Amino acid sequence: MTNPSSLSAFPITQKWPAQHPERIQLYSLPTPNGVKVSILLEELGLPYEPHRVAFDTNDQLSPEFLSLNPNNKIPAILDPNGPGGKPLALFESGAILIYLAEKTGKFLPQDPALRYETIQWLMFQMGGVGPMFGQLGFFHKFAGKEFEDKRPRDRYVAESRRLLGVLDKRLADRAWIMGDEYTIADIAIFPWVRLLGGFYEAADLVGLADFKNVQRSLDAFVARPAVTRGLDIPRAKG
Repeated sequence: MTNPSSLSAFPITQKWPAQHPERIQLYSLPTPNGVKVSILLEELGLPYEPHRVAFDTNDQLSPEFLSLNPNNKIPAILDPNGPGGKPLALFESGAILIYLAEKTGKFLPQDPALRYETIQWLMFQMGGVGPMFGQLGFFHKFAGKEFEDKRPRDRYVAESRRLLGVLDKRLADRAWIMGDEYTIADIAIFPWVRLLGGFYEAADLVGLADFKNVQRSLDAFVARPAVTRGLDIPRAKG
């Protein structure tokens, strides 16, 4: 049994009070990194309470949020039922995915070799897909588009295409990154692929249509009911 008062020791609950302290507390936004965790929580069916960390009011720089994540990035979680029954505060989306998968025994293979192979592809997203696609978005859609020198943008276009090629080859003979089994590797990667053709409006720039296997798996990913729900959490107020 969770002691509801156990969360009161965490300063973040002063800014975002827990209405359901027995549930996992999620501090996030519906960005590619943020929705990784909400999608996995939806897939797992774990009870959780989402809290919106609004960047427009610099919530991520507040002392309360920094007390949970000194790196001032979303997502972060507070699990009242962590290891040994004690509360666990955790940041970094990849670490959270591994933790939740191991907590439940789902979406991460039990076989040691397959487990590490899945984590390998999770790291591929964290070290490659996320940073490169994110920089492409900056130089194509945001402030970077005002730069006359297009070499930075073109560098990230080329690297994004290379990464898409790696994914396309991997998916040539399998439904998901690890084969027939849907894992946290897919949950990490496909929100970023979706962003290229969606919010970043860069599908034509990177030639997303050239990567048929990636598109097939992306379509299957967004068709999952848990993904549909998780993509809009935490929802904007009003």
